Amino acid sequence: MPRNIIWQDLIRGEAKFQATHMSDPVLVREDDVPLYTFASVVDDGEMGITHIVRGEDHVSNTAVQVQIFEALGYALPIFGHLALLKTKEGEMSKRVGGNDIRTLRENGIMPMAINSLLAHIGTSDAVEPFMDLQALFTHFDFKKFGRSPANYDQIELEKLNEKLLHKLPFAEVKSLIPFADEKFWISVQLNLKDISEAKMWWDILHGEVSPDLTAEDRDFVQKTLAFLPLEPWNESTWDAWLSAIKPTTTRKGKELFMPIRKALTGLDNGPEFKKLLPLLGYEMVKIRLTV
Repeated sequence: MPRNIIWQDLIRGEAKFQATHMSDPVLVREDDVPLYTFASVVDDGEMGITHIVRGEDHVSNTAVQVQIFEALGYALPIFGHLALLKTKEGEMSKRVGGNDIRTLRENGIMPMAINSLLAHIGTSDAVEPFMDLQALFTHFDFKKFGRSPANYDQIELEKLNEKLLHKLPFAEVKSLIPFADEKFWISVQLNLKDISEAKMWWDILHGEVSPDLTAEDRDFVQKTLAFLPLEPWNESTWDAWLSAIKPTTTRKGKELFMPIRKALTGLDNGPEFKKLLPLLGYEMVKIRLTV
């Protein structure tokens, strides 16, 4: 009777291959260098690996490796084969497309954003950010994964990363933004899309800005300096300053506060200004309003 190669797969359930339907694998090259199929079994066996989770495209490799594990006397690990990820453009590749870990890291994607996505993509569970692996483990279950290719969306990962950043305490990002302190992080984090934007806001607060103001707006912001409260400042200083300005002008709403924001940051958007103003400080504000 032809021998069947059988193992219980975490995702596929029972996996069965008939040995007579498989070609003889090449385990060692002509120059005596062992190939992946053989070398990985020895490596996993010697290290006592208990679980091996990989892509659906490795199922046939597993059938061969099960035989090698048994032949070499190693305990057979538990296998799981995840469906491959795909994008709108087609199948993903680790060699093209900028989806490798190094590129994602360089683009400011946090490790737990990637972990959170991969733990639920391909399941019916909603993808949500987890702060650490322990919290993620409580919701993770291989039985939830389907066998159909899962859709990977870079935008979904970026949104997940943004949500995660908005929750991270300073201790978790301190090594990534060594130039900053906790007060700065708390003030800007809810406005960040990725960690690289923290450096942008640090430079805005401590470097030079080039506001695009009309002559009328420039004249207006220079006059507001006369009503600027003296330090020490806190989050109520911004409202106190605006309250002092309002009786002296017909400007209201955005027409009132937007020229000031642009003069002080060079931008018309960003973190709450009640948090930014104390970070700028009286002397920096004075300089930027009079330039």
